[in-house]
Parts: sequence; C-alpha cells; structure tokens
Amino acid sequence: MKLRLVISYDGSGYCGWQSQKNGRSVQEVLTGAASGLYGRDCLVTGCSRTDSGVHAREYSCTVEFADAGGVGICELIDTASVPRALNSRLPDDIAVSAAFAVADGFHARYDVKSKTYEYVMYDSPERTPFLRGRAHHIRPLDAEMTARMAAAAAAMTGKRDYAVFMASGSKIRDTVRDVGECAAFRDGGLLIFRVSADGFLYKMVRTMAGTALAAAYGRIDPEDLDDIIASGDKKRVGATLPAYGLYLCRVEY
Repeated sequence: MKLRLVISYDGSGYCGWQSQKNGRSVQEVLTGAASGLYGRDCLVTGCSRTDSGVHAREYSCTVEFADAGGVGICELIDTASVPRALNSRLPDDIAVSAAFAVADGFHARYDVKSKTYEYVMYDSPERTPFLRGRAHHIRPLDAEMTARMAAAAAAMTGKRDYAVFMASGSKIRDTVRDVGECAAFRDGGLLIFRVSADGFLYKMVRTMAGTALAAAYGRIDPEDLDDIIASGDKKRVGATLPAYGLYLCRVEY
C-alpha cells in the first residue's frame, strides 16, 4: 500500500513542487521528512507541478518506499499518526492535514479527475504589506468592471483548445482541456478568480486571470473571448499575473 497525503504549503520560499537542481523544492523537503520518519529512502509523487512561488491549500501526493518489496509503508505507522509525525519534521510553511492508505496502483497525478485553482487579488488605492506574497494588488474595480471580469471568466469554459493561454517553454502537444467552472467574484476585500478543469497548461490559470482582469479594465471585450481562444493568438490575451497570487485549492480523484 502507498500513503496518500493531503498537504498545504506557502510556496514563497520554494522553486515549486518539483525537485530541481537550481533551488529548494517542496518535494525535496517532504521527501527528506518522510525518509527521516521511516528510516528508509522514500519516493514522493505529487499531483501537479506548481511553479515557483505558487501556494497550495489542498495538494495531494503519495509516499512509498523507494525499494521494492518488504513491509508496506502503511504497516509501520498508523495513518492517523502520520500528519503529526511528519509535521514535527517539516518547516512551518508546509503542513500535512491528512493521510490515507491507497492501493499500489494509485497514481497521484494520472488518476486526477479535476483540479481547482484560485487566483487571489485585492483592489485598493494603495497596497498593504499584510497581503505581500499572498495576493496581487490591482487598481480599484467598480461594480461594472467587476461584472465584466465575471463575464470574461464565464466565457472561458468548455472543452476546447486552450493553447492561447499556455506560456512558451512547454513541450505539451495536446492542448485541449475541459474547463468545467470559471468564475470571478468578491469575497470580502478580495477578488477571487476560480477555475476547475481536468488539467491545465503551463501558466494557463495565471494568464486566464490576467485576461479576465484585462476585460475588467475594458481592454478585452468578454464577447470576443470565444474568437480569441479559437484564434490561438497570444497577443490578444491578457498578461500572465505573478505566481504569488495563485493557489491550488482542490484535487478530485
């Protein structure tokens, strides 16, 4: 049996989820904590590659022993005790909230049915240091501008080719995704751009959020989005917003 963990993390101090040679990653730190806890080399597999600076409220990953055979990882420590045991070995910006036993055939990434991301913004005349690294500061929006942003978000749904929102540098060839929900709304003093899909392209959510914001400011007409998406012309979409406003919020299997 494998162990599935539900974790949250502040991505500010990491180069992303994936272990890399050029920086400290969430995967690297979690692997070290699991290996120390079990006294054996562990293999940690994540549900998604989050970029440098991106946060997660509900990330899913699996832990298994790197060597095949022998006792299963779930037989050594009661799963109910795992979150506290791992949290005692993790830095304050990563926390395990739950642990479950899953079958050996379960894959944290390839068995995902949908993921939900939120991009968080706040609109005020001046920035606040208390949201630094947590939300993107934008110019104030009135009710009409907020409505245009919501209309733009609603227009970016359906199963189609979303290559127009993919940043350069990706090697992915199949750029068709099924976006089931895309919405923009106020939550107290914050503006939330939320999108759920069966998968995402490189920097797709941040560019979709930038496109909705451009619509709010009148630079893009929400009614043109079907044509913009179909055109594949990246010059017609909004800016790719900074990573620190993005949160992985839910993963469904």
